[in-house]
Amino acid sequence: MRHGLDQADDAALVRAALAGDEQAYRHLMVRHRQAVYRVAWAQTGQADAALDVTQETFIAAFAALARYDPKRPMRWWLGRIALNKGRDWRRRQAVRRFWLGWRATGDDRGGEELAAQVPDPAPGPEQEAGARAELVRTADAIAGLPAPLREAIVLHGVEGMAQRDIAALLGLSEKAVETRVYRARKRLAQVLGEED
Repeated sequence: MRHGLDQADDAALVRAALAGDEQAYRHLMVRHRQAVYRVAWAQTGQADAALDVTQETFIAAFAALARYDPKRPMRWWLGRIALNKGRDWRRRQAVRRFWLGWRATGDDRGGEELAAQVPDPAPGPEQEAGARAELVRTADAIAGLPAPLREAIVLHGVEGMAQRDIAALLGLSEKAVETRVYRARKRLAQVLGEED
């Protein structure tokens, strides 16, 4: 039975998990954790926060597993939960900044400085340092987008989801998704100083 879980589809893993098979939960997490982490990282822009959001996503998903509709892809369902957990994280950060007087104290550190404090486990040449700085800059620009634009560009550009799939996930028309992706790209180009 254990070997069979490796080849089981998501619906079969959900059934096994709901029947009490702990390994089925593990298989679901291993199968989808990278996709969930990418959505979480694009929402938070911070490695540690993305890990926390990923963990919160799986905790919430497994607690609500009985409500999963096996007719829809597990990746979509988890992606939606990750987007919501990312929103929650952003709200908590805003509240913390307010209560700690982040702006009032003159602490104007941005995401780039904070992200630079996260150690990189793989040492690399100077080109990698430049690439990391550009990645942080891009992540900050994505994080600065309004939530509807950020979600559309994360799902399309980071997760590689088709616009029709994003429309189904977010409950929008394909045209609305197309417009959001276009506007997000345009804003990112402006912020990053690139040509349209």
